[in-house]
Order: sequence, then C-alpha cells, then structure tokens
Amino acid sequence: MSKPEENIKQTSLYNLHIANGGRMVDFCGYSLPIQYSGIVKEHIHTRNSASLFDVSHMGQIIITGGDFVSMAKALEVLIPADILSLKPSEMRYSVLLNEGGGIIDDLIITRDAKDLAIFIVVNAATKENDFAILQKGLAGDFDIKLEMGKSLIALQGPKAAQVIKKYSSIANELVFMTSGYANIAGFETYISRSGYTGEDGFEISVADEDALELAKILLENEDVEFAGLGARDSLRLEAGLCLYGHDMNEEIDPISASIIFAIGKRRREEGGFVGFEKISSILANGVEQKRVGVIFDGRMPVREGAEIVDEQGQKIGHVTSGSFSPILEKPIAFAYVPKTLSKIGNSVIAIVRGKQVLGTIVKMPFIAQNYLRSH
Repeated sequence: MSKPEENIKQTSLYNLHIANGGRMVDFCGYSLPIQYSGIVKEHIHTRNSASLFDVSHMGQIIITGGDFVSMAKALEVLIPADILSLKPSEMRYSVLLNEGGGIIDDLIITRDAKDLAIFIVVNAATKENDFAILQKGLAGDFDIKLEMGKSLIALQGPKAAQVIKKYSSIANELVFMTSGYANIAGFETYISRSGYTGEDGFEISVADEDALELAKILLENEDVEFAGLGARDSLRLEAGLCLYGHDMNEEIDPISASIIFAIGKRRREEGGFVGFEKISSILANGVEQKRVGVIFDGRMPVREGAEIVDEQGQKIGHVTSGSFSPILEKPIAFAYVPKTLSKIGNSVIAIVRGKQVLGTIVKMPFIAQNYLRSH
C-alpha cells in the first residue's frame, strides 16, 4: 500500500497498522485504519475480549502554571462542568459552548493525579480551534499547551484489565473516570480508566517514541487484537455515545442532544459560563427537538441523513448516526425528533432508498455499559 499524501499526518503506529493489514483512510487529516479483519469481527471481539485502538489523532491539552482552584475557576467560565469538585485523578465529560448554547466540541477534563495540571482531551477535527478558545479565555494567566509529542492508545473490552495487570498494578487502583501515572512494560504513561466503547478499558497517553513498542507488547497478548475506526463507531453507537460533527454541532445544545449531564448541576443553577443565558432559557422552556435512540424493523441499516417523517410523509426529523448492531442484530440509530414525539415506545418512520422503515424509540444506551465503577 502506498504511503499517504504529504498533507496527511501519520501516527506513531502507522507502520504497525500497515503490517497488520490495516485498511487506511484519511480521518481528520490523519491516516488511520478503518478496519483490519472486518468491522463486525472487531466489534464483537471488543465486546468479548480486548481491542487496541489508535486514537492519537485526538488533541491532548495540558494546563499548568497555577493552583488547581484558580485553574478550575478560570476554566469554569469556558466550560459548564463542575470542575471545582474534581478530586486528584478524577475525570469529567463536558462541552465547549458558544454564546447561543451550541456545542463547539465535547471533551474530557482530568485533574492530574499529582495535582500538577489539568488535562483536557478534545476531538481531532476541532483541537486547533478548541486550543485557541482556551488560550484566549485563560488570557495568559496559565500555561496551556497542545501536546505534540504524545500518542494515545485505547485498550477496550472486558479482558482489558487483566492485560494491564500483567504490566502494572494501576488497574487495581482505578475505576471508571479516574486516572494515574503508571509504568507499563517499562514505559512511563498517564493512563485513564475510560473509553468510547461502553466496555471497561483504558486510554494510555505515552511518548511518541515509546508508543510503537508499547503497542507491540500489548498486541502480544492472545486476548488483544487491533480494531479500527469502523468498529469504534459501531461500538459507541450501541453504547449510546455521541459523535461530534454528527450527533452534535454548534447548532445543537446539550439538552436537545440528551447530554444535559455535561452541564454540572451547580453550574445550571449558578451559571457563569459561556452560553448560560441561552441554556437557562432552554432549561426553563424546554427544547423543540430531542436526540432519541431508535431500533428499526428489518435488517437494513438506517444511516446518517435519513429523513424521519410523519404519517403524511412530511419530514419531522433526521437520523444523525445509524448502523446495524452486531450485538442486537438489528438496525439502530440516533435521530432528532420533535420533543412531543420523543417518548420511549413511540413509533417513528424513516425513509431509506425511497421506502418507509418503521422504528421504535427506545431507552439509551442500546446495550448495557460495562464500566467498572467500583472494585
């Protein structure tokens, strides 16, 4: 396979992907594997064992130069999470909002286990813009760096912990949405017990120069196989997790997107963050449309962009993510529908290739999330 064009970036694992038969695609300016042995096979392996994902395209932002309280207070002007209540090593999901309450990006905030920094992981397509917003918003009071020398690899699945335990005791210390420093197979890393699949697992930040050897060591385990972007997408959909640029964007607020938890309860009451005026109004008056989970009849996937129509055939909504669930063996999707029709159990109609497909609104996630919340 020929190397990607010069303007497409390669991660530290690029050659390893090629050697393992990775089918490479341009994703957010990076050459990344869409699949290896097949999306469905990789999906099922992740649910049953452990898969290794290269997520080095994500943005890793480090904020230092102040005590935690001062850095958290400054960030709370830009981000609606309750950052102040984070304890060392704890992580929290949240969003960046514009003045209209729309979602600029979703992200994960971590209070460093040594209490020396705040880490923020953001999406690849928006990382430069996110970094600029944070830089401007923090107004030179702190040191903020978009890390360019670190890779990020995710080990996901029910056997991920037993693999990590071969190299470090950190797996015995962490629970879901906590993190810490760990020497794994001789490499210094920062590891979190988190992920994007709905399964127990870990995301490992490691120096670029060490990433290749660490990945090789993890892949030597018989339970571990590479998985690509295709399985990552179908796994997150089953787990009820949004994808930025598809299920949410700057025109969609967190309440409509069904991720109100991204706004801390204290913050909803106190405000003081960008977009609060609009968010407060939405909380008081409700939303017009709502993201819902839908299971469709038959076996034909209902993909992103499919129209949701009423009984008269008039468009009332649209699908933002859709796939065939390998676990449920049914087509599943996220769709935006009028709030008045968003009740669980209601029927919806999608148009696929000119034909009507009947679906039922169900509770999200589509399958149970298997995060380890306590030891």
